Amino acid sequence: MSDLHGTLATINWHWVWLVVAAFLAGVLNAVAGGGSFLSFPAMLGMNVLPVQANATNTVAIWPGQLTSVAAYRDDVRKNLGAALLMGLAGLLGGTAGAVVLLNTPQKTFMHLVPWLLLFAACTFAVSGPVARALEKLKFQRHARAGSGGVHAPRRLPLFLATVAVSIYVGYFGAGAGFLFMTMLALFGYEDIHAINALKVVANLLANGIAFVIFIADGQVVWRFCLAAMVAAAIGGYTSASLARRVPQPVLRGLVVVIGLSMAAWFFVKQ
Repeated sequence: MSDLHGTLATINWHWVWLVVAAFLAGVLNAVAGGGSFLSFPAMLGMNVLPVQANATNTVAIWPGQLTSVAAYRDDVRKNLGAALLMGLAGLLGGTAGAVVLLNTPQKTFMHLVPWLLLFAACTFAVSGPVARALEKLKFQRHARAGSGGVHAPRRLPLFLATVAVSIYVGYFGAGAGFLFMTMLALFGYEDIHAINALKVVANLLANGIAFVIFIADGQVVWRFCLAAMVAAAIGGYTSASLARRVPQPVLRGLVVVIGLSMAAWFFVKQ
């Protein structure tokens, strides 16, 4: 028994939680989003400075997003013009967000963390009602359009809106997928596959350019990043059966509870 206690005492439980949290983040990102609610606080628990923790978390979870592009490649081809536009906007916005993050003092960013987590959790919380409101808007739009059909969205407003959301992606990013989907629906996109494809392109490139900037600036703590990256990739790969078994509203509810709990924890700590 004393040997067991000795073994447990020598285990670095922060490392254990980092790997578990990254695995669960990979699962959540694959089936509902919101994995950063777990992986980012776990990274902070490794005594990494807040800005570096956010940068390291971004780099760790980005490779898992590549599989999403492969899954939607046919829909990307069908909407290539809009995908290129949103991809460029993602690059510009992601660059701006990453640069702003790197110029944010550590203490200031730490004070912003609970508010960012709260914002992201509230974004997930309203996803259901907003989705229903957008569906109602779609029917109203068709009724107004009549036989003339629904007009294609104007490119410049779509580009500017995508840049704005992508700045948030480069800076923090939790809940950005839903922001992109809501934005596209408001601009008149109705095919859920097209919406998901365009969302994935913009999110991937916004996070991807932030990925490059954080690495180039030396902000990534690699020993933590690599462990989280592998765990998140395994979590994403094994999530398919969970996605089929657990209803989406339950998953979204779980993400909201986790997000609000993390926000409350950081509010209390300050």
